[in-house]
Amino acid sequence: METTLTPLDFARRTRRLHADREAVVDGERRFTYRQFFERCDRFSSALLALGVVQGDRVAYLAPNTHRNLEGYYAVPQIGAVIVPLNYRLTSDDFAYLINHSGARVVCADRDHLDAIDSVRNQLTGVIAFVALEAARDGWLDYEDLLARSGIDFERPLIAETDLLSINYTSGTTSRPKGVMITHRNAALNMVGTMLHMNLGVRDRYLWTLPMFHANGWTHVWIMTAVGGTHVCLRKVDAPAIFERIASERISYFCAAPTVLIAIANAPEALRKGAPRGVRVMTAGAPPAAATIERIEGELGWEVTQIYGLTETAPLICICEALPEHGALSASQRAVIKARQGVEPLLTSELRVVDDDGAEVAHDGASMGEILVRGNVVMRGYYNDPEATAKAIRDGWFHTGDAAVVHADGYLEIRDRIKDVIISGGENISSVEVEGVLLRHPAVQEVAIVGLPHERWGEAPQAFVVLRAGSSATAEELRQFAREHLAHFKVPQGVTFVDELPKTATGKIQKYLLRGGAAIARQ
Repeated sequence: METTLTPLDFARRTRRLHADREAVVDGERRFTYRQFFERCDRFSSALLALGVVQGDRVAYLAPNTHRNLEGYYAVPQIGAVIVPLNYRLTSDDFAYLINHSGARVVCADRDHLDAIDSVRNQLTGVIAFVALEAARDGWLDYEDLLARSGIDFERPLIAETDLLSINYTSGTTSRPKGVMITHRNAALNMVGTMLHMNLGVRDRYLWTLPMFHANGWTHVWIMTAVGGTHVCLRKVDAPAIFERIASERISYFCAAPTVLIAIANAPEALRKGAPRGVRVMTAGAPPAAATIERIEGELGWEVTQIYGLTETAPLICICEALPEHGALSASQRAVIKARQGVEPLLTSELRVVDDDGAEVAHDGASMGEILVRGNVVMRGYYNDPEATAKAIRDGWFHTGDAAVVHADGYLEIRDRIKDVIISGGENISSVEVEGVLLRHPAVQEVAIVGLPHERWGEAPQAFVVLRAGSSATAEELRQFAREHLAHFKVPQGVTFVDELPKTATGKIQKYLLRGGAAIARQ
């Protein structure tokens, strides 16, 4: 008899084999898998008592803590759907996401209670608000719910095509889209990652990557599946990373390029005493070859780049090391490691095609769009059949990313067909930022593009045409944007121009702005 492909089945195995092994470290708190799963089971019982039923959505707004991690088991094992929210967004964003997903319960960390309270009157579909820490009036206390709940509850039958999570991504539009990830999507992404990264029971994983990022690239379930240890990190900075790596004997972590840059440029005193042999998976934006070379050369760590999207659960490409790479110089290896690589086992089939749908030549120069199909492609966008039909055509998901393929079959992204800006691993919609700045009375036209940034990989830059007779300073416009947007979306700089480069049909040619063709007004 076949069993369901689901992260929950991997967790079942770990319950049996590794109950007394250390599961989670969060500050001074340490849990074995027996203790961790007991907490998950108690919250499952609490959710059922609150009225959550199979198929309901439960939203989480929290940093990387053990209580957040518990939600990735407590919610799906009763057949409900977890909705992780990006805690860097604004209150209005939270209200939209909670309402769009139809979340019945909101679980929030102490740092985000005020944000939810400020929009609570808009959240008419929510039946309960749970404070993961520091409960107050109007909030149920998480630890109190656990203390009052038992570990026994009825576990529903779950199909591998059932929804496991809804993960929101802004894409290129001003309204986020809810990516529907199934139990099967996540399970096969997990297996592919475990195989290629050689993960096992001895691994101790540091949570530098936000759990809300495509379910921590499914590491919320991966490290449990292999019986490894989750080491939570509430706030990510270089000193904390180096301290935890040393004190907790970390063997592996994931990081956006901005974190890699912080590590590579950390003070010598931090880097000097760092243990060698740590494995690092990076994605979110192509890291610089120089950054990889420095981390591997100076720290003795091993960096592996992957590529994927929230819509693909996310792993669809991995820069897998080959024996022949060992004969290359460090700088030559770093150039290859900066590429996105090849399709992983089990997860996906990739094609890079031209405008006519034909595969591009594997010459490292011919550019096309990355298409993918396979086990990790989302079911679709939640409550958005039009966007789903646009993204998935003829059985292939169209990524909107442009790439070349080298003679060895390794894929390398050269640009984004969509105008998404990836800053510090976060997707920023240029349309959203443009829409805000266009509300400023002095702004006539604006284009937002991503330009290279030493710390964030890339950052939004505003090119602005002012209205005749109007004036504004760069700082004034940045402050205006800051009042209406999450801070990471605010343009790092503003360039005033007399006109924006456009096509004959009036479309702004953003590639010219990226290339520096716009002449700043003196």
